Amino acid sequence: MITGEGIVKTFKQRGNMLAGREVRALRGVDFAVPKGGAASFIGESGCGKTTLGRIIAGLESYDEGELTLDGVRMSSLKPKQRQPHFRKIQLIHQDPYSALNPTRTIHQTLHAPLTLRARQTGRSKAWIEERAAEVLSLVGLDPGSVLARYPHQLSGGMRQRVVIARALTVDPEMLVADEAVSMIDVSLRLGILALLKDLRERLGVAVLFITHDVATARYIGDDGELYVIYRGQVVERGPVDTVIADPVHPYTQSLLSAIPVLHGLERPGEQPVTPVETMDGGEEESGCLFAPRCPFRGERCAGERPVLQVTEGFPQEHACFYPERRSVVARPMSEV
Repeated sequence: MITGEGIVKTFKQRGNMLAGREVRALRGVDFAVPKGGAASFIGESGCGKTTLGRIIAGLESYDEGELTLDGVRMSSLKPKQRQPHFRKIQLIHQDPYSALNPTRTIHQTLHAPLTLRARQTGRSKAWIEERAAEVLSLVGLDPGSVLARYPHQLSGGMRQRVVIARALTVDPEMLVADEAVSMIDVSLRLGILALLKDLRERLGVAVLFITHDVATARYIGDDGELYVIYRGQVVERGPVDTVIADPVHPYTQSLLSAIPVLHGLERPGEQPVTPVETMDGGEEESGCLFAPRCPFRGERCAGERPVLQVTEGFPQEHACFYPERRSVVARPMSEV
């Protein structure tokens, strides 16, 4: 469906005090999402995963690298020529409250993209109404009770379903879900995740899920790839179950250690992996990006930056000079 090779993105900060300061959001990221497949980007806030998702959806430019969509290199096309290709990819925003226009009914929200599509394909007004009801039914909403309502008259879960329905109006081949359940009530999250999995099976649409939650990544893409991102670099990549069950990079292990579990459910032999607290937030020109926080760093880490690779004994790709399997214990609830 889409591949990325060496994607680099740098932002220049504005303002009186920080004007001109550069922030490297992505540092040569490679990825691939197959047609109808699933992939998950996971990492802490500020690691660059949302920026990467916006680049994939065509909403953000990139400085270096190459995006290839359905075999077509985007660098070979002018901006207007790229639009039909990026239309195949739709973004599901994190906040369903701000993603919908509060002055428009759900009928008006769905009517706008469907009208444009009807003009492009020569379809009738009757098709617009039928399709609006169809996409709402696909996401588990009753068209008769929802179409006439305004966003503020719907629950958070219903709004997110409307956002997904709006994305489906253009028959996308891929959905980019950016923390799509983080602002929804906990009791409703599983329903949205189950919906995305169901759409993959019924419509064959690919799903790229951006999250900081390991459990969510495992549920939505249990048959796909997991990309662990730290400061704009993929530090571990492989099948979801392999990376979660058998992580080898210290950063991935620290993410798993941060998951809260009930006291007494830890397994014998497990150990916590806790990053070293540091005030160092500089932009290193060389060396491992995670080295200042890594409890297992060695001499090589200070002067040389590891690249993503597969080494003997480890099935997944990792960017670490000293990979090691560690039985990781999650954080007891009493410490949260």
